[in-house]
Amino acid sequence: MAVKKIIQVSKSDIIDKYSDYCLMNGHKPASVYKFSKENGFDEAEFYKFFTSFDSLEHFYFAEMFNHSLNVLQQSPAYAEYGGVEKLSAFYFTFFEMATANRSFIVYMMEEGGLGLKNVKKLKSLRAEFLVYAEAVLEKPVLAGDERANKLQGRALSEGAWLQFLSIFKFWMEDTSPGFEKTDVYIEKSIKASSDLVYNSPLSSLFDLGKFVWKEKFTV
Repeated sequence: MAVKKIIQVSKSDIIDKYSDYCLMNGHKPASVYKFSKENGFDEAEFYKFFTSFDSLEHFYFAEMFNHSLNVLQQSPAYAEYGGVEKLSAFYFTFFEMATANRSFIVYMMEEGGLGLKNVKKLKSLRAEFLVYAEAVLEKPVLAGDERANKLQGRALSEGAWLQFLSIFKFWMEDTSPGFEKTDVYIEKSIKASSDLVYNSPLSSLFDLGKFVWKEKFTV
């Protein structure tokens, strides 16, 4: 009896093949078995890394976060940034990478016509992001109470997550050349949130609101 030869594939190989399949066919493969068979490897190779196509997509977004952070940490200047500057640098780096993989990301976020329901695919990314945001953002009020400091940190990180989602949505809908308007939105969003938390003037919030109104409600 002939021994079946198992072709080994890496995690990135599987992701690339899955991405190609989805973009070429407009839908997920029918099953892990069929997907593996069509790509010449045993389905056990898939299960070494992922439990399902959903887990692959969750991993994809979390890996984008980790790669963006690794890129930033290789820059000596990044270590000298304040919390808001670090968060801003992260946004620009993340969405630069997202743009390089835009077709697959848009597919995953719009798959099945579920719209916002597909935000659940960002669950693993969200967990990573919240830890990061809480670590880098300075607390506006130095409280002696540990519980108060913890609540401040949680509020800041959750607020940053909502900001990230708003940028993500804007980027998904951006039709400007090179997605340059997303860059503007990031700058204004960061300025407005920083002022609100640390300085509290209304000028930046008004500037952000004016920009969003112009982009969404004018022809």
